[in-house]
Amino acid sequence: MSDKVLKVAMIGLDSSHTVEFARRMQDPEYTEMERVSGLKTVACVRFPSTFQSEPNQDERQKIMEGWGVKVTRNLDEAIADCDAIMIPINDPALHLEWFERCAPLGKPIFLDKPMADSIASGRRIAALAVEHKVPLFSTSSLRYDADFCAALATNPEPETAYVFGPLGIAPAGSHVVWYGVHVFEMVVAALGTGALTVRASRDPSGLVINVSYPDDRRGIAELTIGNYRYGGVLRNRADLIAAYNVTGGAKFYDATLRKVEEFFRSGKTPVPVAETLEVMGLLDAADRASKSGNVEPVYV
Repeated sequence: MSDKVLKVAMIGLDSSHTVEFARRMQDPEYTEMERVSGLKTVACVRFPSTFQSEPNQDERQKIMEGWGVKVTRNLDEAIADCDAIMIPINDPALHLEWFERCAPLGKPIFLDKPMADSIASGRRIAALAVEHKVPLFSTSSLRYDADFCAALATNPEPETAYVFGPLGIAPAGSHVVWYGVHVFEMVVAALGTGALTVRASRDPSGLVINVSYPDDRRGIAELTIGNYRYGGVLRNRADLIAAYNVTGGAKFYDATLRKVEEFFRSGKTPVPVAETLEVMGLLDAADRASKSGNVEPVYV
């Protein structure tokens, strides 16, 4: 693809991320210096969702249409004239269905967090991307938070990653998979792939999840109900400690969208699909461990 403005089709209006990503492309009131002007949302598909009411989707539709976005209930109409596709659907259970419908188009796809509702669905999505030769990029925007990135640059090879964040209550499906993805994305960004097992401890405040890695490395994910702050500590045995506290509003959306533009133009994903599957495998194992009370293996 050249340096032309790329036309993007959005799939789903049940997530605030649809509006937030479109805002950063073409809201005239968004800071011009921060706007990702190389992308433009031209169309958006909406459909009923247990994660957002129809009246609330109506409000989002008005916002999107105010920015020149065509909102439709017809996929063919939405993708008729697009260069790339973003799937910021809030309900993880719908990700596989919509990826199956979009993959045969052969256009690069950004699949917002989490990749899917289970590791089995995640594997199927990865296989479809290979089958249809579709460039695929899936991540949580917290991976690109400036404070987290600065901590990781200070301590790029931590042996322990302690990350805290919220345990959101999902309208349907797993709470851990739906909102725990943000924390586990940072754990995997810090410690990489190869996790062995997961153990979960539940109390009235939420969950604390221990992830064991080879060479005695350890990830600790603390998910708290009702507290929507993120942060953590990256530490190694040489006592190199890098603490961080996610700040600066939602600037991580800006950084993520710039990565999305680079991906759409190059076809090269910033996060290997194998790493995204690792996040999905950890979420799957953490969900199982939170229910069983047992140490659960990580399947990728």
